[in-house]
Amino acid sequence: MTNQEKPKAYWKENIKIVLILLTVWFLVSFGAGIIFKDVLNDIKIGGFKLGFWFAQQGSMYVFVTLIFIYVRLMNKLDKKYGYDE
Repeated sequence: MTNQEKPKAYWKENIKIVLILLTVWFLVSFGAGIIFKDVLNDIKIGGFKLGFWFAQQGSMYVFVTLIFIYVRLMNKLDKKYGYDE
């Protein structure tokens, strides 16, 4: 891989990771909290309906988890392309 191709390949993989994580975030926050809430409300966790739980707390937990996943994936990507220090 030449020096000009390396940053382009790095950026392409970076965007792929971001798009995948944003899709997960969207599905959990908008999908589980709004679109599928009626279906999820048939399931209860700790006395609360699952759709309500995702809308109020679950999406925040997933969002924080996605941040840690992003950091880990980017550290691996940096090492792969030699951008780690």
